[in-house]
Amino acid sequence: MAESILIVTEDEELLDDLLRLCAAAGAETCVAHGAPAERSAWSRWNAADAWERAPLVLVGDDCAAVSTGLGGDGTGPPGSARRPGVLLIGRDLDDPGVWERGVRIGAEGVVMLPDAESWLTGRIADAAEDVGDPALTVGVIGGRGGAGASTLACALALSAARRGSRTLLVDGDPLGGGLDVLLGGERAEGVRWPALAASRGRVGAAALVESLPRLHDLSVLSWDRGDAVALPQEAVRSVLSAARRGGGAVVVDLPRRLDDTTAELLAQLDLALLVVPAELRAVAAAHRVARTARTVLRDLRVVVRPPDRAPGGTYGRGLDEQETARLLDLPLAGELPWESGLPEAVDSGVPPGHDDRGALARFSREFWQRSLASAGAAAGTAVGRTGRVRGTEGGGAS
Repeated sequence: MAESILIVTEDEELLDDLLRLCAAAGAETCVAHGAPAERSAWSRWNAADAWERAPLVLVGDDCAAVSTGLGGDGTGPPGSARRPGVLLIGRDLDDPGVWERGVRIGAEGVVMLPDAESWLTGRIADAAEDVGDPALTVGVIGGRGGAGASTLACALALSAARRGSRTLLVDGDPLGGGLDVLLGGERAEGVRWPALAASRGRVGAAALVESLPRLHDLSVLSWDRGDAVALPQEAVRSVLSAARRGGGAVVVDLPRRLDDTTAELLAQLDLALLVVPAELRAVAAAHRVARTARTVLRDLRVVVRPPDRAPGGTYGRGLDEQETARLLDLPLAGELPWESGLPEAVDSGVPPGHDDRGALARFSREFWQRSLASAGAAAGTAVGRTGRVRGTEGGGAS
């Protein structure tokens, strides 16, 4: 069970606001009405323990002056150590002393209400969920129909789960037939996209994962077999943001058309893989897909597959992987051979990438070895003086 958010304030109006924001974020709270100067007073409500264990401490500006005299380092109750996750909460942007008080109590930032309520609610929810590094989020898109993007997306997700990563596979194509079918789990219980179409604001990362079907040690967000449902951009943003906050790896199977929903999916990615057979017609089709995707996407790489098989069972004449990447003007992520027996295996309920010795599994392992092990960038917030949230560091206000 998550530890409670610690609130330290004597300001009843501020307390009401902070309790409301914590409730909106689904966080439990522990309230300290001010910061008593005597050690015995702290002991009566075990504040030292609460200060050390709370995932986030919200100190009202009314208690900042008292807090600076409580211990050797001036950051909490007597005997407590300087710790991360302390925010000073104020209301008066015209008071320049608030930034100095934030530094003195060791706060990582100063938050001004009511302007920063939305940001603070998210920060509280992150702390309550014990959010660490965001997930590495990878999209897979076909350069043309039948290129094998859905197959690769499933294999990448299965490989990440095998590495022990918390893994979520997202089906971004409502016309693709459903990735749960490709994984042999179309009858598995759990939420599909239509049930999330009305999502607004913040979606809990843990609640999202718990609601989804669990297949082959990974969570899957797919489509049902009902009528197509339009996904508002806000719903996609809320769901993908929750997926990223869960950490580990998120793999998104993308449609080739670019509409508002697809643009939102692309905007949530760290990188995407464009799957292209090494033949001129496929490259011509992929050129249009790449040009459109790059209007939104920051990092697009090409995965080259051999040309389609000729009627006699041999591969047709095609390009090599270096020439394919050059024609598309994209970095080469690797070559992915066709895997014999794959269609028959999928038809029998065996997911793509299940064969640890197959081409899909080998490609996926190598991809994650290069990418997942080094993933996880720390996110920080530092808005200038005219903003509503500001960080503090060193010995003075930043």
